[in-house]
Amino acid sequence: MAKHPISHLLVEPGSDLSLAHRDTDETFGWEKDWALEELERVKQRLDVLQARLYAEEQRSVLLVLQAMDAAGKDGTIRSILSGLNPAGVHVASFKVPGGLEVQHDYLWRVHQQVPAKGHIGVFNRSHYEDVLVVRVKGFAPKPVWSKRYEHIREFEQLLADEGTRIVKCFLHVGRDEQRERLQERVDDPEKRWKFRMGDLEDRAMWPDFMEAYEDAIRKTSTKYAPWYVVPADHNWSRNLAVAMILLDVLEDMDPQLPPPEDGIDGVVVE
Repeated sequence: MAKHPISHLLVEPGSDLSLAHRDTDETFGWEKDWALEELERVKQRLDVLQARLYAEEQRSVLLVLQAMDAAGKDGTIRSILSGLNPAGVHVASFKVPGGLEVQHDYLWRVHQQVPAKGHIGVFNRSHYEDVLVVRVKGFAPKPVWSKRYEHIREFEQLLADEGTRIVKCFLHVGRDEQRERLQERVDDPEKRWKFRMGDLEDRAMWPDFMEAYEDAIRKTSTKYAPWYVVPADHNWSRNLAVAMILLDVLEDMDPQLPPPEDGIDGVVVE
């Protein structure tokens, strides 16, 4: 059997990780035109499996996307989920907590967004912000955020035990590529709304963020909630890689349609 072209993106539980040694520019030997066509084929298969998952209504899928600014989280979601039944897809985006959120533990708001049975849920940023931004920018001291890796593993174990299949993708964009994309946002009036001055502050902390991502991925990649490091310098290969990862999960789950009601055979609708 041929080796899956993206199998090496998986971060094996307990393995070491160096993001500096992970290629952000990789295209897996694919040609762009072929990859765009293949993405449409993958999406057709995703559509079938999503419909079965929705009908089965026994399990759910959670896709977690994390990345530095301009790595393409929104574009990935739009690309791979367009065409699926929106009734069975839920996308949650986690921004700076406020109101009731800050009056509860950091996982309180996250748990409320976990996909219901039969649904595919996507986290555009996630509970991992509480061991990334919180750590790098000093919003909480080390004795606080360092305990959260264990919290997160146990939270994800709970979800997995209750029927949620979890897959996590770090969209790994290169620093030079990020600079070009941020500059494009500044220069393009149609994209300027996406740019914030805080992006430059985060960019200046790149080494600290890479260290925080390495620790988070290494300490929370498990059999029940694995991490994949997806090269993100090319939108077309990034999108196909994430779509393939999601398809692998759904095919492994193999959702089944519920049996039809007795007596349907031979029914003629007048």
